[in-house]
Amino acid sequence: MASSRDIKRRIDSIRGTRKITRAMELVASAKLRRGQERIEALRPYAKGLRVLMIQAARQSRESRGLPLLEERTTIKKGVVVTITGDRGLAGAFNVNILRRAQEVAVGMQEEGAEEVVFVAVGKKGIGTLRFRGLTIDTTFEGFSVNPGFSDAQNVSDHLVHQFTQGGYDRVVLVYNEFKSVLEQRVVEEQLLPVPRHVVEDEDVDGDGEPEDIPSKALAFFEPEARQLLEELLPTYIENTIFRALLESAAAELAARRTAMRNATDNAGVLIDQYTLAMNRARQAAITQEILEVVAGADALT
Repeated sequence: MASSRDIKRRIDSIRGTRKITRAMELVASAKLRRGQERIEALRPYAKGLRVLMIQAARQSRESRGLPLLEERTTIKKGVVVTITGDRGLAGAFNVNILRRAQEVAVGMQEEGAEEVVFVAVGKKGIGTLRFRGLTIDTTFEGFSVNPGFSDAQNVSDHLVHQFTQGGYDRVVLVYNEFKSVLEQRVVEEQLLPVPRHVVEDEDVDGDGEPEDIPSKALAFFEPEARQLLEELLPTYIENTIFRALLESAAAELAARRTAMRNATDNAGVLIDQYTLAMNRARQAAITQEILEVVAGADALT
């Protein structure tokens, strides 16, 4: 059995760790509140952009033939974009994304893709994909919990350029969607080519209820509707990536907050267990000393 001094050292060590996990929990909680506010602020803009695209598509004589809407029959190179965190200590947050990303890659290969590569956003995803020997086309990192729109533009510029030049034939986005503090959901979303329902489906919010979008335009488009739609599609890609980055940032902070709270609670349980063990060791030592005194007294009589 460990001595009382050894157990006390363990208790002091766990108390130090508990202070760190508690501090990390508080930091994650504060940042999470800001992350939720950014997501809420983006939603009206995203909704307005979808409505404008639908109206432009309705007025356009023919939306087919636009490069970003072109569905290719043969997938020579498929791309899976993984959005993970730059840090760990967030439970299964990163693991779940990478597991789903590999499932998506296998699905592309089963559909006939000749090659599937990864575009990794976030240090943890980059490290894991390299460790597993998977092909990474390009990487982005350093902004997982505080992404800016310029970061989304950098990712979008690369993907759109490669797609329009024929380097990529299909691009799928995999990220963690923030549902609540206790729930994050891994989702996969086709990014390129832009799905046809984006410019045709009136369910703008994705809640199953179609929006009341007037059949007649609320404004005259200049330039003409088809050209405007062609200009709006890259903006939609940027907005989609930015939304995914914000969702991922909030989900990462929520996962880290939960993980650190669980670690703090577990540290408290360990401290209680070690305190009980230390008291038992101290009591055993006292009992042993009493027995030795009594034995010595008996030897003298």
